Amino acid sequence: MLSPGLRFLLPILAIPSIYVLAGLIVSDLALLFPIFLFSFLVVFPILLAVYISLERLSQHLQAKSSGARLVPTVSGRWPGNLDILRDLRREWNVAYPFEVLHRALAAAGSNVVNLRIGWGDYIFTTEPEHIKLILATDFSNYVKGNAFRELMDSVLGTGVFNSDGEMWKFHRGATRPFFNRDRISDFEIFAHHADRAIERMKKRLREGYAVNFQDLAGRFTMDSATSFLFGSCVDSLSAPLPYPHNYTPPPFPFSHPSLSQPDRADIFTSAFTAAITHISSRSRFGWIWPVFEVFGDKTQAEMRVVDKYLEPIIEKAVGRRGREGGAGMDGQKEKEEAETLLDELLNLINDPKVLKDEVLNILLAGRDTTMSLLTFVVYFLSMYPTVFTRLRTEILDRVGNERRPTYEDIREMKYLRAVINETMRLYPPVPSNLRETVKATTWPSMDPTKPALYIPARTKVSYSVFMMHRRTDLWGPTADEFDPDRFLDDRLKRYLLPNPYCFLPFNAGPRVCLGQQFAYNEVSFMLIRLLQTFTSTTLDLDACPPHARVPSEWHQDGKGRVAVEQVRPRLHLTLSCEGGLWVKMGMDEGIEGSMGGEKKEDSNIGAMEH
Repeated sequence: MLSPGLRFLLPILAIPSIYVLAGLIVSDLALLFPIFLFSFLVVFPILLAVYISLERLSQHLQAKSSGARLVPTVSGRWPGNLDILRDLRREWNVAYPFEVLHRALAAAGSNVVNLRIGWGDYIFTTEPEHIKLILATDFSNYVKGNAFRELMDSVLGTGVFNSDGEMWKFHRGATRPFFNRDRISDFEIFAHHADRAIERMKKRLREGYAVNFQDLAGRFTMDSATSFLFGSCVDSLSAPLPYPHNYTPPPFPFSHPSLSQPDRADIFTSAFTAAITHISSRSRFGWIWPVFEVFGDKTQAEMRVVDKYLEPIIEKAVGRRGREGGAGMDGQKEKEEAETLLDELLNLINDPKVLKDEVLNILLAGRDTTMSLLTFVVYFLSMYPTVFTRLRTEILDRVGNERRPTYEDIREMKYLRAVINETMRLYPPVPSNLRETVKATTWPSMDPTKPALYIPARTKVSYSVFMMHRRTDLWGPTADEFDPDRFLDDRLKRYLLPNPYCFLPFNAGPRVCLGQQFAYNEVSFMLIRLLQTFTSTTLDLDACPPHARVPSEWHQDGKGRVAVEQVRPRLHLTLSCEGGLWVKMGMDEGIEGSMGGEKKEDSNIGAMEH
């Protein structure tokens, strides 16, 4: 199979290759070769410039005929705004998320711009009215598009997050029945994995070392997601937790299990994470991303590992279905067969590849987004002890320090929901998204003195809820501050209720996240169990690897949220903390004893010496 780079380059190189070959033939394969080559190198840029100019003129005339105007265009320093593409790539590695786009919007004096990267239209917006059109009121005119599907295909395949039209409707319909209230309110899966995660955490803290909570949250959500999907989990919580970068191992021949070879669960989760990172990085190169994969698909090795793990699970489920189907099925058997989402999908999907693609898509949603949310909630609780204390008081007043919460308990914890919502406002797990227009359309102008904005057909349009959620005109002068009360006091009526599309952590419209209530329940359950167990939490910045720490200039020159950040947010398909979120937590002696743990002399178990 051809690599992504070769599939991309062959059509582009075909025309100049034919041109040069024809020139060689006409010139007896010799004398005029330099002339033909030189003429091509001169003529091709001229033709490209003429094409671009005519295209822009055509767009201007079409906009004028529609009574609209073109979207303000960002002017970079390099041809094709390639310097902006370079800056976006740099931002991916070291800068604060969306810093480049924030500057572009500020320079344009607008919340919507055309980045014109590589001379192609790329519309970017943070306007709720525009996002509402994309997601809901004009939904059918905005699709993922071929370019997006090709970018994600090697990992997500034809799954629900990478499909349009009938295929999307099929996947959506196949998974919807499984997210009913009875299933998402059954907390047994959460309880088992949350208790295991907390025990692993307590054990590491007793050693006197910080815990990478992001890693722990990833294990908890991965095990919960695979239990929900397959009926059995990858058991990533059984693998040793990582130690901080400054950990000194015992002298030979003694060693810690976490320094030994990774186990099967770690290999699978690492490969899955690496594959997601690869497809995320492709978007940073724009439409020319295949050029950087000429010698092979960068996700191929990781996906072999993922497939090696998933295929036996799927084959086993398919084989079980075949045997049970052959024996005949009554109503009770059908009920038993739909105990997991994989069984539910087997009722509708026969193609093993389509089945695997959908499983991976749901696994991505069930693991990465929830891990991101849990990580940033604990980040904020570690930064703001008054919020931690108030939330813990609400939890203990409702369920005490031992009882497992129920669906009704979670629903009644208003401050818990406010903390989660405020975290998603500042750090939405999926911070941006991309669509492509089917036909030309217009967007309303937010300036009543100016005409509407013309959006050409087959144009990439992107929006960022990360940036929208931090706009002071939408959320008030304290939009950069973490304040859960904004979801409880009069600011809720002033800002959110009149303009519900200014808060979109789960998307909206026909593609709204099916698992949003599942995610709320999972995160709420884990947070409740954490705060039943631990009395305090603090960041251990020394445990974070030096390369992943916040640059000093953020605190010296940064503004708003950037100036107070203690971790480096990293943007993939979802948000994460670069280098992990390293925390220490304190625990009440009486609580530890009542929950079956060993009593310790120091209540701050994370601060104990080894």
